[in-house]
Amino acid sequence: MALERAGVEFRVHTFDNDIAPGEVGYGKAAAAALGVAEERVFKTLLVEVPGPIRHAVAIVPVSGQLSLKAMAVAVGAKRVDMLDPRVAERTTGYVVGGISPFGQKKPLTTIVDVSALDHDTIFVSGGKRGLDIEVAPRALLSVLGAVSAPISA
Repeated sequence: MALERAGVEFRVHTFDNDIAPGEVGYGKAAAAALGVAEERVFKTLLVEVPGPIRHAVAIVPVSGQLSLKAMAVAVGAKRVDMLDPRVAERTTGYVVGGISPFGQKKPLTTIVDVSALDHDTIFVSGGKRGLDIEVAPRALLSVLGAVSAPISA
């Protein structure tokens, strides 16, 4: 795992995730199952970017939404659109509801919402539904080669 190779401290959390996707969403269900505030649980979303970047990753708290306008600014584009879930799965190698920012098929430009820096640790998907990784936000940024920006609405 990328975190181990980087010598980063992290914790793996497993939980029961048998919710219907339309009910509250995978991320909010994860927060409830883990017993942590939704502001500390982050979802990994993919956007389509016109131009040479093509795809980018947005990591935002499950308590909010991704601002497409702010994400476009963060990646230096005029606009971005949400990536079709099937394309996101093919691009990352993960299923929706379990897309991890780590170990994707190829490295993508990654933006983490600045609110992550308000917490000692945050939770991101570990690569499948019912598996989250708790990690310090600055370690996440470092391992992913990501930047932080205000991208949630």
